[in-house]
Amino acid sequence: PLSLAPKIAAYSLQVPNHPEIEITQAAHRIHLINNWAIPRGARVLELGCGQGNATAVLAEAVGESGHIDAVDPGSPDYGAPFTLSQAQSHLSSGPVGGRITWHRGTPQEFLLQTSNSNQNWDVAVLSHCIWYFSSPDVLTEILTSLHGRVHQIHIAEYALQSTHPPSFPHVLAVLARGTLESQKDSSTENVRTPLTPSAIKQISHKCHWECVRERNLVPGPGLQDGSWEVGSVMSEDFASEVEKFVANERLRTVILSARDAVGAAVTALEGGKVGTMDVWVASFSPLASG
Repeated sequence: PLSLAPKIAAYSLQVPNHPEIEITQAAHRIHLINNWAIPRGARVLELGCGQGNATAVLAEAVGESGHIDAVDPGSPDYGAPFTLSQAQSHLSSGPVGGRITWHRGTPQEFLLQTSNSNQNWDVAVLSHCIWYFSSPDVLTEILTSLHGRVHQIHIAEYALQSTHPPSFPHVLAVLARGTLESQKDSSTENVRTPLTPSAIKQISHKCHWECVRERNLVPGPGLQDGSWEVGSVMSEDFASEVEKFVANERLRTVILSARDAVGAAVTALEGGKVGTMDVWVASFSPLASG
């Protein structure tokens, strides 16, 4: 139930005097997990777990008889205001810590390392991690490797769709950021490959996974991800990166124009708060012929 959000949020490190940040994040992920209908006692493989926002909710959902293998390639000192190491260690020391095993490495590395161990799971979860991938090929490799190892795959990613006007700047900011990131050889940005739900389904089908359930959720006003992404694109650092990484003058003009469009969309809110775009939630099962 959504009423568990404050309890689950308390498992995580919190910004002093701002518990509402983690409560909102926990509430959002409760909505995701309820849509996936993950049962008590489930063995879950979470790929791209990050600091553990979804991990904490998954650990609560599966109960004492369930377990989460949480995988992420991030450096232990990555992240702010808390690092991955700090956030994950704090979760491990809390009430659901015994239900979580952390693994450092890319999803592809982890799946390869465990391929000969007969280690399988009930479900795999990719929650707000696909846009971090360096290319669509990464998703293809992961989905292919999951065959025979999980019964279902559950995915949550931003929908590149805005039901309400306050979240429209978020959509524009992601397109601007994604275009810039496409010109880099490597990156640590949150948005590197902004695949749409349609693109993810196409890749999944090629990998012999069938979308059996999907819907869009409209995040509550407390979720700050849209505001954070818009702020990043509107920063001077973004403009400097465009000059540094984009050699083609025409493409540079397009990206900076996209940035101006973000600013115009924010201005159109007339002082209103920037929202977070819709979130696509989907479940996949193996194709009969896969």
